[in-house]
Amino acid sequence: MTDILDRAEAPRASETLNTQALQEWLAQHIPEMSGDALQLLQFRKGHSNLTYLLVNGARRLVLRRAPFGVAAGSAHDMSREYRILSGLHRAYAPAPRAVAFCDHADVIGAPFYVMESISGVILRRTAPSGYDVTGQNGARMWEAFVQNLAAIHSVSLESAGLEGFGKPEGYIYRQVSGWTERYRRSQTDEIPAMEEAAAWLAAHIPAENKPSLLHNDYKLDNLVLHPDDPGKVIGVLDWEMAAVGDPLMDLGTSLGYHINFDDPDEMKALPLNLPPSEDTPNRQQLVDRYAAVTGRDTSNMLFFYVFGLFKIAVVAQQIYWRFKAGKTDDPRFGMMIFGVHALSNQASRAIATGKV
Repeated sequence: MTDILDRAEAPRASETLNTQALQEWLAQHIPEMSGDALQLLQFRKGHSNLTYLLVNGARRLVLRRAPFGVAAGSAHDMSREYRILSGLHRAYAPAPRAVAFCDHADVIGAPFYVMESISGVILRRTAPSGYDVTGQNGARMWEAFVQNLAAIHSVSLESAGLEGFGKPEGYIYRQVSGWTERYRRSQTDEIPAMEEAAAWLAAHIPAENKPSLLHNDYKLDNLVLHPDDPGKVIGVLDWEMAAVGDPLMDLGTSLGYHINFDDPDEMKALPLNLPPSEDTPNRQQLVDRYAAVTGRDTSNMLFFYVFGLFKIAVVAQQIYWRFKAGKTDDPRFGMMIFGVHALSNQASRAIATGKV
C-alpha cells in the first residue's frame, strides 16, 4: 500500500495506536513481524477507515480499522472487509491479500485486520515528478482503468470464496433508499439539489442487470499503478463497500468521481481526481469503452451517474456531520459541505440535460 506520491507519515495525534500492544498481538499472530521494534506510520489522505503502515525490519504490512468515534456499521465492518480480501486475491490478483484479523477492541480500541502492502503509485490531484500520465501514457492509463473495472465485474464469486456474499436481488432499490436514509440521518443544511436527486432516483429505478462483484468506490486514487507504467494496474484498495449487484452501479460511482474538461469550475475544484486536460476521456467515452469491453447495455447510464453523484455527496455529508458534531478535528472535513453542494448541483445539471 506504499506509493510514490502518498507517503505514509507519523499518525495524527488523535489517531495514534498502542504500538506496544499491537506489536505483542502481531508477534502472536504473524511471527515474522516479531523481533525488531515496530514502526507505525499512517496513510493520512483517506476520509473513511483508517489505514496504517506497519514496518518491522524488512517486513511491511498494512492495518485497517474504523475511524475513532464511529460506531461499527457495514462501511466500517472489519470482519466483512477481511472476509472479502481473504479469498479475493485468488480470483483477482490486484486485490491485496488479508493476513490476520483481530475481532475485539482490546488491542488498539477497535477490531482491525492486517493485509499485505502493494508498492506502486497512487494518483491523487497531481502525479509524482517524472511520472508521465499525459498523451499516450494517459490514454493507456484510462484504458487500464476501464479494463480493470470490467475484470472486477467478471470475477467468479465461487473462485473468490464469496459464495452467498451480498444480496443482489433488489440491490438498486435498496441502494437508493439506503443512501437517501443516510443523508437524512446526517443532514445539516437545506440543499434543494440533494432533495431533487433523491426524488428523481426514487422515481426512475430501472430494471436490474445480471449481478456481479462490485468494488463500489472504484476511482483513480483507489488504484495502485505500476511504478514504471501507468497503463498497468497492480493493486486495487479500499474494498470496504464491496457488494454484489448491478455492475452499472459501480460504473456510475466511478463516473461520479470523473471530471470532464468542460465541467463547471465548482466540479473541477473538488479533489476527486486528476485535473482533466483536453486529452482526458470524458464520461461518455468511458461509458462507451466499458460497453465495448463488456457488451453490456449502457443506454440508461444517466440514472447510474446521478446515483453515483448522490452517493458521493452523501459520503461527504456524513464526513461533514462528524466534523460538525465534534467527532473529528481534521480541517479537511470542514470543507466537505462544499462538495455536497457541487455534486448535487452536478446531479441537477445531468437530470436537466439527460447527459452523463
